[in-house]
Amino acid sequence: QVQLVESGGGLVQAGGSLRLSCAASGRTFSNYRAGWFRQAPGKEREFVSGISRSGGTVYYADSVKGRFTISRDTAKNTVFLQMNSLKPEDTAVYYCAASSDLLPGPATYESRYQYWGQGTQVTVSS
Repeated sequence: QVQLVESGGGLVQAGGSLRLSCAASGRTFSNYRAGWFRQAPGKEREFVSGISRSGGTVYYADSVKGRFTISRDTAKNTVFLQMNSLKPEDTAVYYCAASSDLLPGPATYESRYQYWGQGTQVTVSS
């Protein structure tokens, strides 16, 4: 089992940047693909970005493509989400997740992730 802890959220003005971190413990994080999801008030949780075990494959939701960058540091058991050009509609609780499945293709559905962090709030003011 792997435990995930997110950090780096906060309040930022539109156009600003934040860097989220997801630190894993319990198992070697590089054995898991990782993803970021977010949930805005009154909305369902949605996929934001995902990264393969090696870090060689990354994918993004269309809404964040070109603005967000996912990466991982296997030595530090950490996954990052660099968020630039933030918009008010990016306001949400951001969750890190880990998947142990071996299914092909990008893991963009919540059901493919077995482990979740507690979330970190990102608020973008206009």
